Amino acid sequence: MANPTPLLPNSRTEPDGSAVVRVLGYNIRSMRDDTDALARVISACAPDLVLVQEAPRFFRWRKKLARLARAADLVILSGGGTAAGPALLCSLRTTVERTEDVLLPLTPGLHRRGLATAVVRFGGARLGVVSCHLSLSQDERYQQGGMVLDRLAGLGVEHAVVGGDVNERPDGRTFRRLAAELQDCWATAPWGGEFTSTPAAPHQRIDAIFATKGVEVLGCGVPLGHPGVSEDDLRAATDHLPVLAALRVPAG
Repeated sequence: MANPTPLLPNSRTEPDGSAVVRVLGYNIRSMRDDTDALARVISACAPDLVLVQEAPRFFRWRKKLARLARAADLVILSGGGTAAGPALLCSLRTTVERTEDVLLPLTPGLHRRGLATAVVRFGGARLGVVSCHLSLSQDERYQQGGMVLDRLAGLGVEHAVVGGDVNERPDGRTFRRLAAELQDCWATAPWGGEFTSTPAAPHQRIDAIFATKGVEVLGCGVPLGHPGVSEDDLRAATDHLPVLAALRVPAG
């Protein structure tokens, strides 16, 4: 695995009130793998926000998610079982305005899907946040992509970020639907590795971070070779690789 150069910028608040924010997107497979390795990967990435997919949803799910957040020096922002899997974690740098967990319409015979959403602030920068995990069914996935965009518009903020397991490659119609309205952060400012599945043999990009047009993408990709992130931990933590982005969010 190649070392990424240069390193992504650290989180900071600029004199003009804008903020550099680190956002991590990660499918954690219900914490069924090596949770110590998972916490080490998250912590090493030093995120302000973690947009989680497949958070624990069933027995004692809150306790499990809280344990992960604590191990990574973060706190739970929203989601988990109440959003059918997506969740949001954040650093104490984050000022929370509001959160909402959204359940999407259930298609009989398919898994329930949902969204974890929030509006947060970093200094003078205000940011909408959505974590999503889209359907394995092509038609349902496309409908859910539209629901993500609708929910994003409904947050009532100028700047926002979406992170998710799209369950589709960039040439798929749902991925293209999202990328037509939002910046695909990897395509805008590629950094680190591209492919997110699978950790043992990365060959496809099905996980992504998207941002609204006014957000400056400073770099985005899989944190291969990032200080503190080992290949062994990436392979042991879960069945996806994480996506890390550094974003400059304007004040406002």
